Amino acid sequence: MAFPDTAPAPAGPVPAGTGRRRGGGLGTVPAPAGPAPGPRRRRSAAPASRDTWRRIVPQALVVAFLAGGTTAFVAADKAVRLTVDGVPRTLHTFADDVDELLAAEGLGVGPHDLVAPAGAEVLDDGDEIVLRYGRPLSLTLDGQRREVWTTARTVDGALRQFGIRAEGAYLSAPRTAAVPRTGLTLAVRTERSITFMADGRERTIRTNAATVQEALDEAGITLHGQDATSVPADSFPRDGQTVTVLRITGTREIREERIPYAIERVKDPALFAGTEVVERSGRPGARRVTYSLRTVNGVRQKARRVAEETVREPVSQLVKVGTKPLPTSVQGADGLDWGALARCESGGRPGATDPSGTYGGLYQFDVQTWQALGGSGRPQDAPGPEQTYRAKKLYVQRGASPWPHCGRTLYR
Repeated sequence: MAFPDTAPAPAGPVPAGTGRRRGGGLGTVPAPAGPAPGPRRRRSAAPASRDTWRRIVPQALVVAFLAGGTTAFVAADKAVRLTVDGVPRTLHTFADDVDELLAAEGLGVGPHDLVAPAGAEVLDDGDEIVLRYGRPLSLTLDGQRREVWTTARTVDGALRQFGIRAEGAYLSAPRTAAVPRTGLTLAVRTERSITFMADGRERTIRTNAATVQEALDEAGITLHGQDATSVPADSFPRDGQTVTVLRITGTREIREERIPYAIERVKDPALFAGTEVVERSGRPGARRVTYSLRTVNGVRQKARRVAEETVREPVSQLVKVGTKPLPTSVQGADGLDWGALARCESGGRPGATDPSGTYGGLYQFDVQTWQALGGSGRPQDAPGPEQTYRAKKLYVQRGASPWPHCGRTLYR
C-alpha cells in the first residue's frame, strides 16, 4: 500500500542516484542501519487549537473587565479639601455632591450652620468645601438684649459679622475669646457722645458707660445733697443725649390747715316748710401739713406736700329742715298791708339785719320774740312766708306797737 510523501527531507544533499524520481515513484534508497520504521500517521491540529482558546479567552475577558473597572474606579475617586470650623484637611471621596460627602464624614448640618458650596452642588476633583457651625449668642448691645446666631469662632469675628463697631467699646469678653458651639453671653457698650449741662457750662464726652451716673463720674461732675439729673441717674446714656444737672437746695415747712366740717340735714315735721334750724353748730378740724420748698438751679419751685397729720377731727353741723305746711292766714291780721311794713322795716329783704345784729328778717324781729312766737333759730334764716305768719301772730297779740316807726304803713 503506497503512503503520501510525508517523510522529512534529508539534512544534507541527496547523493546522485538516490534522490526522488520525477513522476512520483521512489528510487532506490539505502536500507537504514536499524530496523525499518513502520508506517507513520499525521496528528490532527484541531484539538490543540480548541484547548488553547479555552485558556486564552477567559483570561482575556478578566483582563478586559479589570481594565474597564479600574478606569471607572479611578474616574469616581475625587480629592477634595474640607475645612470644618477653620480646620482644613484633604480627603478622597466617591461622593457625588456636598451633602453626600458631609453625610459620609458624619458631619450633621443644622439650620444655623453655613456650608459652601451648597449641599446639592456636584463634587469635582480639587473642590474646596467649607463648613462653619452656628453658635448661639446672647447679645446685649447698648442695653438692648437679643438672641442671635453666629458662625464666627471668636468674639471679634462675631462683632464684624453683625457690623458692631468695637473701637472704644466695652466688651464683657476679650475680642480674641473663642465662641464655643454651646454659645456665649456677650455684653457690648459702644462708645457714645454725651453732653452735660452743669453749673452754667456745657461738657461733651465720649464714653461707653453703662449708666448716666458713670458718665457723670467720667466727666468729673459730682452731685451733692438733693442734686439730680434731668434723666434717671441709673438709665442708659444714649448717643447724642443731653443731660442737665439740677442743683437743688431745699427746706421743709410745716403749716396748720383747716379741715372743713360737713353739714347734715334732717327733716323735722314740727317746723314749717322752708324753715331750717341749726341744731348743732359745725366745728372745723385741723391738720398739720409738711411742705417741701425747693430751689432748682436758683429758681424757686412750687411747694410740694410731702406729709400730713390730723390734729383735730371736724364736727359736722346738724340742720333741721321743716316739713310742716304753713297756715294760709291769721284771723284778725289778714287784711293789713304786710308788704308795706316789710319794705319800711327791711327794704323787703328776708335776710336783712340791723347794724347791731340784734334784729333781723323782713319785720326786724329780735331772737327772743321770734322764738316766743314759735320760730326756731334766727328770724332772718326763716323763709319770708313764715316771717309774715309770725308777724301776724305778733300783731294779734300786741297790735302795731312792735313797729313804732313803720307800724302805720299797715293801714294804708
